[in-house]
Order: sequence, then C-alpha cells, then structure tokens
Amino acid sequence: MNNIHELIDLLKLEKLSESVFLGQNYLAPWKRVFGGQVLAQSLSAAQQTVDPERVAHSMHAYFLLAGDINIPIVFEVEKIRDGGSFSTRRVVAKQNGIAIFFMSISFQKKQNGYDHQIDMPKVAGPENLPSDMDTVKKFKLFVPDHIFQVIQERPFEFRMVEQINLLDFKTKLPFRNFWFKANTSFEGDLNIHQRLLTYVSDYNLLTTATLPHTKGPLPNKDLFMASLDHGMWFHRDFKIDDWLLYAMDSPSASNARGFTRGNIFNKEGILVASVVQEGLMRPKS
Repeated sequence: MNNIHELIDLLKLEKLSESVFLGQNYLAPWKRVFGGQVLAQSLSAAQQTVDPERVAHSMHAYFLLAGDINIPIVFEVEKIRDGGSFSTRRVVAKQNGIAIFFMSISFQKKQNGYDHQIDMPKVAGPENLPSDMDTVKKFKLFVPDHIFQVIQERPFEFRMVEQINLLDFKTKLPFRNFWFKANTSFEGDLNIHQRLLTYVSDYNLLTTATLPHTKGPLPNKDLFMASLDHGMWFHRDFKIDDWLLYAMDSPSASNARGFTRGNIFNKEGILVASVVQEGLMRPKS
C-alpha cells in the first residue's frame, strides 16, 4: 500500500446501517492488524455519525485483542451525546462478534477562545535529511526483508532527524524526532487529514520507549511489544501532504509497560496535535 489514495479508500468504510460500518485490513507483513489502521477506521466511523460542522478534537482508545488480519472489522458506533457545542461517540471494533478495540471520541464546533502553545524543538528541517528508504537502501544487507517491505510500501515519506546507523549498537536516550508527509498531494477535507494523521500517529511511538533498553536501531527479536492504549488531541487545522514534525519522548518504563508522548508540529512551528500511548514491553520468555 504505497499510494496515499489506497489508504484513503481503506479508511472510508462500508456503511451497513446508520451506526454500523465495515472495514477491510491492510495486509501487513507482520501478519497482525496495524493499530493505526483500527484507530483511523474508528475515527472514520464516528465522523460519519456527527454533524459536519463538528470536528474531532480528542480520542481515547484501548486495544483489547490482536486483530486477525484475514477477517474484516465491524465498527459499531454509539451516539453518547449531542450537546450545544460538543458531540461524543463510542466506537467498538469487533471480529466474529468479539470486541478487539474500543474508542471514545469527542467532536466540537469551531469556537473562538484563548490560544497558546509550546515551542517546536529546534531541529534540522526535512529538506536536507535522507529518507528512511535512503537509509535502508544504504544498509540493505543488514535489514530483514519484512522491514524493508514495510518501509517500501508505506504511503508516507519519513525523514529521521536523529540519523540511523544500523551498525551502531549502543542504547539511546528515549527521545526521537522525525518529519513525515503523505507521499502524494491530494484533495480532501479536514476529516480525511485527521484520519490519516491518526493512522500515522502509531508509527515509531512505542518503540521510543525501547531506546534505553535495546542495543541497535532495529526492533529486538527478543522483545515483545503490543499497544495497550492510545490518546490523541487535535489542536489546530493542518494538511498531512505538507511536512509535519513528530517530536516524541518516553518519560517512563515500568511494570512491563512503556509510556510515550508525541507532539506534532507543522513546518511553521504550529502545534497541530498531541499523542500519548502506553504499551506492553517485556522480554520474551
């Protein structure tokens, strides 16, 4: 799936009723449903039940079971409340009638109010940084085939600020910054850009918590990881076919869980979204 339009289609969903939708799966090389896909499809389902004047501003999700990549996912939307300014929805994702994921989403009318934000980190811009594909081609002999396939098929371009050396086997501090954007320009309203940002927000987030504990830039085969929850806030409008900076850190890892945070800025330094995630992170027995 190396075309952004294929991903847009994947996130549209088939409408089965006013509150039930059907989604297909990206056939990921790691043979499990990608968490970002379920997040984005759940947002898509909820968006289709809300007044178009209201846009998503926050979501809180829990991953319950690993999704079967060969079974379509049914998304059931519950209309919790439609107030004067806010609408709340709850989405449950099911396979074979069993819940594998659920998410609460809040939507809001556009309103005027106070405005402030933190500064964007002072990092190199994307213009002169190599892409992740440039990096894996440079070290192709050391990159497993499934990882090369994942990077080759992504409908986004990524440029890491902290350059990756596949021959560097030192542990790192739990900080990571990378630029990303859709690899093709497209026409679409804010809802579509939000779905795509939700999808890509799951990239590289949990692995930031592994940096102080694993040696080498590639995922450790002896480490088991699985997302437990995911929270996201949309602060301001954006376009995902323009460069965005994902600034991530991991304040804590404890009790076999890694906790990570991310702030997403546009090239002008405007904070457009924030993300948090906690995941299971422990050595394989």
